Formats: sequence, structure tokens, C-alpha cells
Amino acid sequence: MSESKEQRIEDSYDAVIIGAGNGGLIAAAELAMRGVNILLLEQHNLPGGFASSFVRGRFEFETSLHELYDWGPDSNKGGTRRLLERFELDSEFIAVPEAYRLIVTDPDEDIDVVMPFGIEAYLDAIEKAVPGCRDSVSKFFELAQDIDKATSYLGRSRGNPDQEMLLKEHSNFLKTAAYSVEEIENALNIPEKAKSILNAYWLYLGIPASRVNSTIFTSMVYGYILKGAYIPKFRSHDYTTALDSKIRELGGKIEYNTTVEKILVENGKVIGVETSNGDKIETNHVISNASPTLTYNKLIHPKSEVPEIAYKEINARRHGISTFVVYMGLDATAEELGLKDYSYFICNTMNTEELYEALNNLETPNVQATICLNNAIPDCSPPGTCIVSITSAFLPGSWDNVKPEEYFKIKNKVAEGLINNFEKATGAPIKDHIEEIEVATPQTISRFTGAYNGVVYGYEPDSWDSIVPRLAMMNDDKHIDGLEFCGGHGKRAHGYSSSLKDGQTAALLTLQDLQKKGEIK
Repeated sequence: MSESKEQRIEDSYDAVIIGAGNGGLIAAAELAMRGVNILLLEQHNLPGGFASSFVRGRFEFETSLHELYDWGPDSNKGGTRRLLERFELDSEFIAVPEAYRLIVTDPDEDIDVVMPFGIEAYLDAIEKAVPGCRDSVSKFFELAQDIDKATSYLGRSRGNPDQEMLLKEHSNFLKTAAYSVEEIENALNIPEKAKSILNAYWLYLGIPASRVNSTIFTSMVYGYILKGAYIPKFRSHDYTTALDSKIRELGGKIEYNTTVEKILVENGKVIGVETSNGDKIETNHVISNASPTLTYNKLIHPKSEVPEIAYKEINARRHGISTFVVYMGLDATAEELGLKDYSYFICNTMNTEELYEALNNLETPNVQATICLNNAIPDCSPPGTCIVSITSAFLPGSWDNVKPEEYFKIKNKVAEGLINNFEKATGAPIKDHIEEIEVATPQTISRFTGAYNGVVYGYEPDSWDSIVPRLAMMNDDKHIDGLEFCGGHGKRAHGYSSSLKDGQTAALLTLQDLQKKGEIK
């Protein structure tokens, strides 16, 4: 008779967090700070998920972050900054110099503008580009301010908002919550060219203006323009490893190289988890940084414990886009290449419906969001060099039928097309200066994270499934007692700032449940 495998992990925890992405790290840190006995399990050998970095040659590349929303300067701190500063992390964040440069290559649209941060400066710039649009765009930002205050209130209410307060203080929010960005912009009579400039951030949500919910879009644009955008000086891996250290300092436990294979459920309640190492851990509370799609379909055990309504819910949602990234270390400086800006949105049209539909085609996308990291962090690469990352996207399933023998050919063809489009739009001869290059496809992301079809953007924030209904229904959408979700598929939708805040919300809901059941004081 063989000896039983020794269990490496303690038997019981107040809560187990699955996945050390942005949401999971914050959930673990928040609970540990409040004295909850937690275990964080991560399948990889380092924290962060997409919030990480990697090295090729003499260059360290940011894996996915372009810019952090709702950070803000010392004089006007945003929610994301206040959240991370709770944990006193020794991580430095740098302001991005401009909001973005938008280049639309269609001669009929002919847009090439650099937009600044700051509401008044932004209004001045858009008025200069589209004379006569200032009043209507000003109304957009006034509405955005109202919406931003209301969503902040909803988040603080933990799913139990005071209806009278909403009606009295946030009536504009209630009036517009069900509408798309396109509908709101049309109602405000914003000129077409001004709408194109205003909608440049659409790719950060990955859903066309005709469908993306106005609440989430206006809050995002308002947050960026009001407070500016920031990035970690030493890449995202710096603050995620700092969170790791803080969790341990607060008494939390973290295990890497440990995959959760089962969330054990009995009579509709979480009773534990089981790992790939054979460890069985008792807990009545799990926070999953994995998507509900993955969690309900693969992790809940036995399958009979997944209620039908949970399957209906995830099947009703649309999975968001996956990204395609070309990382380049160049043997010339940004100045030598003529790259004066940090952030570039380049496309052949600002018809977002057309751009979105084309993401289903296995060819070079006609839209990209590109950054030159050195224009925010001059010393991010060795002297005489710079880092440029081109990001585009594909809809889920676009790469499913690619044959193994064709994969590298197609991948390199798409990458070359994106580089060519960038060169034509900017005049920068980057192809002649590539020292290091790495290309990540949706298949790369799927292998790295285990995400369905390599989805990066969570569930699409249509109006029926955007931040407002998710926050309002957060207490009613619990299908298994003791199970919460956090991260990009969570209540605040995708994105770094949203995922970080969602981790805190999941932690507070779990804490509330622990206290309600008398499991902790």
C-alpha cells in the first residue's frame, strides 16, 4: 500500500481566492488587512496575470497595460490610486504626457489630432479641430461628471442603493443609464467629426459606440481627461509583486504553481477547493478571479451543483475581444524615429461598428492602439533605444480554425501589416530598427491564462449588462452560497482600474457574508 501524498497546505481558511490577477490580489490584500485568514492560489509562478512584464534581450516589455485610469496627481487623487495607497506599496507611477493622438487615414475623414488631458484644454483642442462643437462636448462632460458621481455611489452601496437618493441626487444618471454612447452623443447634437475624436477610447472597451453603454464610456473618458493617465515606472510587475509582499506581511498565504481544479459545493454552498497537487482545502468562501464561464463550466464540483440560471446567465452574455500585440525593442530613440507622442489610436475610419465587425476576419485589423513607452518613461530602455508596442484585437473564435502549420505565417503576416499601417500613418521607419520583436496572438493569451478563446476584455458591456445592472444586482446574482467573482469579468467590467476596484468589492461582500454568518467578528 503506497503512502498517501502529504498535503502541503493547511486544512482550513476563512476564504480562498483563485487567481492572482489584479482583482484576486486586491481581494486577498483587502481581506488580509481586515484580519481574515486567506489563501491565494495561482497557477503560474508569479503574480499579476496580464499585469506583468517580460524580458527579451535588453528590453523589458509591459505585457498589456497602456495607461491606468482614475489614478490622478497628488492634488486630485482618483479611486484607483486611493485604493492602492491603502496598502502603502513602494511603487512609483508616472503621468502619461498626452491623452492620445488619433489618426484616421480615410481621406474623407482626415483626422490627425493630439488631444491633451484636462477638461478645458481638451475642449479647446476639440473646438480647434471642429469649430462650433465646444458647447455640445461641454454638455457631454457635464453629464459624465454626474454619471461618475452616481457610479461611485453605487459602488459604495454594495448593491443596496437608496432609491430616493438616486432619484434626488443622480437623476441624469437614471435618465441615461439605458442608452448607448451613440444615442447620448446624438441627443447632445455633437458633430460627427467631434464624435470621432471623442470616441477614440472605444477600443479600450472593445464594443462599438452603437452598443457600448453610455455610463461606462462617459465615466471612463471623464476619468482619463479629468485626472490624466498613469503607468507604473517599472512595469505592472512592480506593483503586483509589491501586493504579493503586502499580502504576506498582513498574514495572508500565497501558493504559486498551484491550479485549482475543483470548487467543492454541497447543497448549494461552497465547502472547499481541490488543487492539482491533490490538496483539499476547507473553506466556505471562494473569490474567483477566473471568469464565471470558466468557473461554472469547469471548476464547480459536482456539476449538478451549478444551477440552471447560472448557465443561462453566462450564455446570455457576449465575450469581449482578445488582443493581438506586437512588442518591439528598437535600436533607435523615439526622437530619431520622429515619435513625439506616447499613445496613438490609428484606424482607417471612425465608424466603430465597421471596425468592430472586421475584427472577426483573420487579417490585419484596421485599428490599433500603440504606445511608445519612452515618451512617458524616458529611461525604460537602454540609451539609444526605445520600446513600441502595437495592440489590436480579434473577436472570440477568429483564430480557432488556424492550422498549426499555418499559425506562424498568419501571425507574422498580421504583425507585419500592423507595423506597415503604423509606419504609413506616422512616417516612423520602425521596421528598419527592430532589435527585438515578440508577437502575442489570442492563442498565446489562451495558453497563458486559460481564458476562453483568449478573451481579455471580459463580457461586453452592453446596456443590459453594463456596470449599472451588474452593481445593482450584485446581491441577487449569487447562484452558489459563498462564491464571489472579481476581475475583468466582474461587476465593474474589464480594465485594470475596474479589475482592481472589483477585487475590493468582492472582498467586502465576502467580509459582509463572513460577519453575517458569524464566522468572524
